[in-house]
Amino acid sequence: MSTPEATTSGTQLTHRQIQTVFLGLMAGMLVAALDQTIVATALPTIVGDLGGLSHLSWVVTAYLLTSTISVPLYGKVSDLLGRKVVFQFALVVFVAGSMLCGLSQNMVQLISFRAFQGLGAGGLLAMAQAIIGDVVAPRERGKYQGYLGAVFAFASVVGPLLGGFFVDNLTWRWVFSINVPIGIVAFLITSSVLNLQFVRVQHRID
Repeated sequence: MSTPEATTSGTQLTHRQIQTVFLGLMAGMLVAALDQTIVATALPTIVGDLGGLSHLSWVVTAYLLTSTISVPLYGKVSDLLGRKVVFQFALVVFVAGSMLCGLSQNMVQLISFRAFQGLGAGGLLAMAQAIIGDVVAPRERGKYQGYLGAVFAFASVVGPLLGGFFVDNLTWRWVFSINVPIGIVAFLITSSVLNLQFVRVQHRID
């Protein structure tokens, strides 16, 4: 049985548009990368508030598990539906998961919402790489991939500092709430600038 597949064709963006798109992608990558480092700092406080010390490791494991599993699935779905819509879907899932995590009342809820949040994070990581491949010329891709690597380095330094600041001065729930404004900015940027052209062709699924 065959089904239509969308492939990128003839996508032409100006250098300024590429830079703007890249800012949106970096914002999406930042929230996904930051979440892994900022939460670790706040975990002792979270456990002290919600209880459930025996389930502590699952707060991190649930997120990593779903984000890792979802990466190849997002890659295939984006081939069929398009990069932009899949990236924005992942962004919405991630932001919604962040809001739910911030509203958690016990460890079971937090672990469940972290797993849901991870489903969005996997799409952000996969789609950022794929979109760069679509809009950036091959000779320039190394530079932009390096910038994405810098995002993870930045998150590894800033995440623990932000986590400690929120715990000491506000509340641990801000560890998740901070993702919401950054995610909204990334969504608005990609909505206005990221215009990828797709041509549907028949593709046989093995």
